[in-house]
Amino acid sequence: MELLPEMPADALAAAAGKKSPADPAIEAGIFLLDKPVGPSSFRMVQLVRRALSIKKVGHAGTLDPFASGLLIICVGRPATRLISQFMDGTKRYEAVLRLGIETTTQDLEGEVTAQKEVGLLAREELTHCLAGFVGEQLQTPPQYSALKHLGKPLYHYARKGITIEKAPRLITIFQLQLLEAGFDTLRIMVECSKGTYIRTLAADIGRALGCGAHLVALRRLQSGPFTVDQAVAGAMLQDSALARQALLAATLTVEEVLTRLARQE
Repeated sequence: MELLPEMPADALAAAAGKKSPADPAIEAGIFLLDKPVGPSSFRMVQLVRRALSIKKVGHAGTLDPFASGLLIICVGRPATRLISQFMDGTKRYEAVLRLGIETTTQDLEGEVTAQKEVGLLAREELTHCLAGFVGEQLQTPPQYSALKHLGKPLYHYARKGITIEKAPRLITIFQLQLLEAGFDTLRIMVECSKGTYIRTLAADIGRALGCGAHLVALRRLQSGPFTVDQAVAGAMLQDSALARQALLAATLTVEEVLTRLARQE
């Protein structure tokens, strides 16, 4: 008796009138995620790719693993083409600075390079210092950054002890507000242009205060017209089934997004 060849799993699913789990859940869409502290931005992209069974996925602006908040994820070619427009938008962050300690990376992930005693700083002195950073200015990109040099990110060279000097770039700080001041910490709100490094701003503030500082916490609250309170909790992406359901329920179409971006201009 001649045996029939086995039918592939996806063909069996189609024959049964069911959609294969490998089929893309959506052709294109934009998703607002609230990234938790811990995973990298690339990991969040991987989880969205897995949940929606689609390969063309990208994000509009990296958040370091220790940072949290709004991460815009673009799925499908019509959406990923908009990434540069998302990255052009004004950003708003809440940041916590640790005074008295400088690090190689200007954040809590680097090695300590200097320590100084933090004197008594009056709120008026702090407010005056922050006001000096509002407006257009030149900011030198940090050595530990994803900016490219000869096709490789700067952190590739920095980890080998090689210093690559990048020309300062024009940025704008629209608002810089002191939210809370502790003995050796500052909690601030920053509204800034694209290309602004908050950890570099933290280090610059520390130098201006005469004690040094580094960034210990960062949360992105807004990017362009999109805010974190509209976002899907990134923690739920660990469960593919829940992630798929939550993402599809929160899909923004390319048309919706283009309308919102146009209103912002």
